[in-house]
Amino acid sequence: MIGFFDSGFGGLTILRSVVELLPEYDYCYLGDNARVPYGNRSQGIVFEFTKEAVDFLFRKGCPLIIIACNTSSAKALRRIQQEYLPVVYPDRRVLGVIRPSVEEVVEQGCRKLGILATEGVVASEAYITEIKKLSPAVKIYQEACPLLVPIVETGEQDGEATDLIISKYLRRLFGQDKDIDTLLLACTHYPILRKHFERLVPHQVIILEQGPIVARKLKDYLIRHPEIEQKLSRRQARAFLTTDASVRFNRLALTFFGEPVSSHLVSLV
Repeated sequence: MIGFFDSGFGGLTILRSVVELLPEYDYCYLGDNARVPYGNRSQGIVFEFTKEAVDFLFRKGCPLIIIACNTSSAKALRRIQQEYLPVVYPDRRVLGVIRPSVEEVVEQGCRKLGILATEGVVASEAYITEIKKLSPAVKIYQEACPLLVPIVETGEQDGEATDLIISKYLRRLFGQDKDIDTLLLACTHYPILRKHFERLVPHQVIILEQGPIVARKLKDYLIRHPEIEQKLSRRQARAFLTTDASVRFNRLALTFFGEPVSSHLVSLV
């Protein structure tokens, strides 16, 4: 079973793409909805919350976990990989969404990258750090979009104000003749707004979202790591867990995952 963790609902867009590409495996999704959002919390707190979720999924029997959350990937993944796993779970693996996204940007031959993300991810500069490791010549521009997650979670993605709000963020990002050639939607909520971006972004700009990227990279990872792949169960089972109200989770999951789900309430501590 492959575990997926997010602070809320957005990671379901990642899981959706992975299930479409790799339907044969079992999956367990955990949303820490009781403590969302993570973006305005300190790096130490995000690490502790993420570690609790990772430990929970390991106890459920997941040999591999995808942190399908940009904030946790930015603020906690490295410590999880370097400090926690070698001591507690040396034979298990935890992957994130930032590295696969960065690799895709570089492979696309991007010269000038625009990034839309939450305030916490922008402030962390995690994408800038990782891209510079692989391709120092890429010019990077970031824009925080604090209103987009609430728009999606309140079901207002088709509201009259949505285009106006997105246009404001895009004007800031694309202004002053930056000549951006690639736009990365670095928040797992933003694929729900994809049609707005396609309508408002200059037609020559490549728009990248993380779900298909992570799915392709995960498939490649499993090919390269048969010692992990062989531990994964294959009954096409799906489990959805939440730390808050499961009725609300089920309702919003339909938007993010694209099909009805039946979640179960759990406690991490």
